[in-house]
Amino acid sequence: MVSYRDKPWLKRYDPEVPHSLEPYPSHPLHRFLSDAAREHGDSPATLTSARLPLIGRVQSTVDYRSLNAAADALAAALVDMGIRKGDRVAIIMPNCVQFIIAFYAILKAGGVVVATNPTYPPRRLQEQLVDAGARAVIVLSLFYNNVKQIQAETPVEHVIVTNIKEYLPGVARFLFSIAKEKKEGHRIEKHDGDHWLQDILTRYAGKQPDVTVEGDDLAIFQYTGGTTGIPKAAMVTHAALVANTLQCQAWLARAGYQERFLAAIPLFHVFGMVAVMSFAVATHAVMILVPNARDIDDVVDNIHHYRPTLFMGVPALFNAINNHPGVQAGKYNLSSIYACVSGSAPLPPATKRRFEELSGGVILEGFGMSEAPTASHANPVRGENRTGSIGLPFPDMEMSIVDLDDGVTEVPVGEVGELIMRGPMLMRGYHGMPTETANALREGPDGKVWLYTGDIARMDEDGYFYIVDRKKDMALIGGFNVYPRNVEDVLMEHPAVQEVGVAAIPHPDPTKVGQESLKAWVVVKPGQSVTAEQLVEFAQQKLARYEIPSRFEFVDSLPRTTVGKILRRELARMEIEAREKTES
Repeated sequence: MVSYRDKPWLKRYDPEVPHSLEPYPSHPLHRFLSDAAREHGDSPATLTSARLPLIGRVQSTVDYRSLNAAADALAAALVDMGIRKGDRVAIIMPNCVQFIIAFYAILKAGGVVVATNPTYPPRRLQEQLVDAGARAVIVLSLFYNNVKQIQAETPVEHVIVTNIKEYLPGVARFLFSIAKEKKEGHRIEKHDGDHWLQDILTRYAGKQPDVTVEGDDLAIFQYTGGTTGIPKAAMVTHAALVANTLQCQAWLARAGYQERFLAAIPLFHVFGMVAVMSFAVATHAVMILVPNARDIDDVVDNIHHYRPTLFMGVPALFNAINNHPGVQAGKYNLSSIYACVSGSAPLPPATKRRFEELSGGVILEGFGMSEAPTASHANPVRGENRTGSIGLPFPDMEMSIVDLDDGVTEVPVGEVGELIMRGPMLMRGYHGMPTETANALREGPDGKVWLYTGDIARMDEDGYFYIVDRKKDMALIGGFNVYPRNVEDVLMEHPAVQEVGVAAIPHPDPTKVGQESLKAWVVVKPGQSVTAEQLVEFAQQKLARYEIPSRFEFVDSLPRTTVGKILRRELARMEIEAREKTES
């Protein structure tokens, strides 16, 4: 009988993937950038492009030597401003060259990166800056006024501002200055005492910080997505990030092959930060920067023109590409894509099949957490890619499935329980939240400390893992456990359905107070139509009666996190508010 201790997944690894990468180096994360600058200084690190009327797509690149020099200069400036080891510095930017410079500069100065969603409204931004204790902010000019609006109510002492046009291709920069900069809010009046990034880079050119950073030092405060409660800052060390970068590299990189990364997933999210940015830097690859992944025209045009080989994404992004009219018409060539890793949300089988048909590449569903940044599982590239599975644990990972009630008893292989894990890239804990830390990092079946993921999962006898649902998303319908993800996967198979979210809501029957009902929110594909009755009939082919939603609502879009996770609790909240409004 197979057990979790046997690690049956090792037998399913691709031949070139080692079972262990120990011992892991103890150097800081930014050593990867310094090494790239020394060994491949002339190689392009970033590619920034723009589409121009009549001209077409134009591009500019920054090589590794220049990128590292800019990070050194900014790091030296941060030290002169008084930033010390362990101080938190926030980055408020989309995917752009300046984000990468700022990220590595903060690390080189001994600081801790707090990468923040730039689209946060001012008050939410204030909450995060206060919670992190950020002493400095490096911000894109488009979001500068949001920072100034709340700065006095935060610990922020220094603000460094940059304009998106600074690394655009020359002609695009000129046209942006005259046509878009003021109109779209990028042109700002800098307050006295604040700094322009380019002025700093010029003033500190050639300088380096005199700071010793070690693997055990903290590198990032990574805020969780908040889909199950108040966002928490996972405190992660350099060593943990180095380990996960090397695990990603061992799993995906092809020996002797220069990969090209499509950097569309936000770099402020740990998935983009590690599985794209750090992975690319460690392998001296180029990052094709996409500032806004919701601009699907820009995404597919970048793929068509610049031929990426690796594409880390989320199901919503792959689904949007599948449904793009130009892609469906064959106007865009996606064939350069060798492999994609899909994470941050469940990958519907229908989305996976269609994207692989269109690109000829393979999507590897994987799994990761901010608390173990970023990836802990993925399907093999050349081995069996099991639809619906998050794949196999990475090298040096220990996994178990434990009883949902006592959290300690291991359930038999094949049965459902809570996924727990151990490995070299676990967080140190949540900043300022000892109770939450104790709930997440606690003694497991063997008396050692494990990360309790909160995900309901199972492992088959070959070591492939399957996420059934979030522990807090599980619904109790008529005495049966129902997992919304399973229901969503089935409904997504309907040819008229583009997206669907399923959540438990209070039962609408007043005689059943305290009971739950299941509801589906459905986005229909353009030009298609479907009724609730037709969806019920379709679902009956694969779902038990109690698993089929009792109510359907057709909507234009679904509430999601920035990386594509459906906010089921937001759907439930909307339902409750609508019901209360009707009753009043």
